Amino acid sequence: MVEETIFALSSGKGRAGVSVIRLSGPETAAAILKITGRQQLPATREAQLCWFREPETDVRLDQGLLLYFPAPNSFTGEEVAEFHLHGGRAVVTGFLAALSKLPGLRSALPGEFTRRAFDNGKMDLTAAEGLADLINAETEAQRRQALRLMDGQLADLYEGWRTEIITAQAYLEADIDFADEDIPEEVNLQVAPIIEQLKGQIIQHLGDGFKGERIRDGLQVVILGEPNTGKSTLLNFLSKRDVAIVTDIAGTTRDLLEVHLDIDGFPVTIIDTAGIRDSQDMIEAEGIRRAEGRAETAEIKIVMMDAGDWPVIPEKLTSQIDHNTIILLNKTDLQTKDVGSLPVHGVDCLAILSISAKLGSGMTDFLARLSAEVEKRMELSHSPNLTRLRHREALTTCLEHLSRFDQSPGKELVLLAEDLRMAARKLGAITGRVDVEDILDVIFSEFCIGK
Repeated sequence: MVEETIFALSSGKGRAGVSVIRLSGPETAAAILKITGRQQLPATREAQLCWFREPETDVRLDQGLLLYFPAPNSFTGEEVAEFHLHGGRAVVTGFLAALSKLPGLRSALPGEFTRRAFDNGKMDLTAAEGLADLINAETEAQRRQALRLMDGQLADLYEGWRTEIITAQAYLEADIDFADEDIPEEVNLQVAPIIEQLKGQIIQHLGDGFKGERIRDGLQVVILGEPNTGKSTLLNFLSKRDVAIVTDIAGTTRDLLEVHLDIDGFPVTIIDTAGIRDSQDMIEAEGIRRAEGRAETAEIKIVMMDAGDWPVIPEKLTSQIDHNTIILLNKTDLQTKDVGSLPVHGVDCLAILSISAKLGSGMTDFLARLSAEVEKRMELSHSPNLTRLRHREALTTCLEHLSRFDQSPGKELVLLAEDLRMAARKLGAITGRVDVEDILDVIFSEFCIGK
């Protein structure tokens, strides 16, 4: 049992109509009586209007709503209280100061409420991570994915696999005392199909194209091109504000400029880069190096060219054009020829579109194509997606242990059973079913104070 009672502002900081302060721990009930001056606790899970007072002086702090959640039927599994106050800074500061004077109470650390919920069996680690993702969600896709994690869909999948591994392990261990050194044929018949099916499911799960991570962190789209081809104008158009400086002077953009956008509910980071050309300027050359480096990891590349130069592709841009590239032929407003009808030979890319970033012509078709490519790379699948590197690493190690079963037909049963135990342990580490003390601090430090 946790001895300390924690408190924190759980709503956003700053002036607001309503602020919520939360308590959790064994001194919650005593704190309620002292802060309200009442003799009895309020009815459970019913909002009650009451005055809150400074315990030492009996000076009124504010009038608001009080909710009381007795253990274990609360978010943390402990006694919990919520005080709904007016959101003025003086009110919140005075209330928190009053709580700090009560015995056995202290300010909560980041993520400590959720950590206690995990410790008390109210949620597994994937649900806790889903809660953190939900708090940070900025797009519809991020919200939906986070709710899946909170709902336990990923945990149910991994716990199902873990149960199957434990079942296979039980078959092996049942024969350990009766076998010699080789695997009995009947054990192979029982265990091999389970392991083979699990391996296929995990391989398919790992081969999701990193959709979960992309939804959580955002898909990277890099704008490339020679100087003065309209890259910064395009960035300003997409962001609907003047993010980048636009001039007729070549080499204006020398570093990476990033804008985070919501494209049809999906998080996308658009990155403007320095114009790619040969340059003796050390600063510009470094900007070009960074542009080329970011292009190597981008999911989608937008290569901009002057429509008047098409179909000649600058030599330094040819290496950037591949099956993840959209070519934009810009400045069509300055051209008399129909660039869209020119023949194209040997260009393997997603699309070649004609636009005028300055006037906005052709942008509807470009945005539609960009949205389609983003959705294709990030759409939610029927099964829950991997969202974190630690999940992927644990599953990869689990798969390695499972693969040893059919790779070592002469292996002793004890060693095979140990491989299955380690595989099950790796799955348990994802949900927190086994000792994961070394990663808990990292996970819960992602939360804000009050959650």
